[in-house]
Amino acid sequence: MQDFGSIEDVLDFAINREIEAYDFYTKLTVLAKKPDVSKELKIFAEDELEHRTKLESVKSGEINLEDDEIGSLGIAEKVKNVEATPEMTYVDLLVIGMKKEKDSFQLYKQLASTVRKDQLKGMFQQMAREEAQHKLTLEIEYDLTTF
Repeated sequence: MQDFGSIEDVLDFAINREIEAYDFYTKLTVLAKKPDVSKELKIFAEDELEHRTKLESVKSGEINLEDDEIGSLGIAEKVKNVEATPEMTYVDLLVIGMKKEKDSFQLYKQLASTVRKDQLKGMFQQMAREEAQHKLTLEIEYDLTTF
């Protein structure tokens, strides 16, 4: 984890990560040859865009905190990594999405532990919960699709 000189640096870092995730899913949408995979990738990209918007609203002074914990099926931790290719299947997409959402969850938990300002800590904890919810949604879909 890099060192941050200010809250602004932390927010900029998180916003850039959301932009990268949006770009990643958007590029995969074009590469995906299967319509159902392409459709899900568009949804993922839209979710990342929402995260960016939330972070930017925090930067501008608006903060909305929630404190629900999200569970996990633990599937993302058990399945092997999959490469994103034009021939990927829907299940491959779910695996890639679960892994990315898990990584994002861990990023926001770590960011929450590095900041001192309570409102910013709460915002990163909220973002972590949202990423955990996305991961759980993908795990449930994976479970329903593969069993």
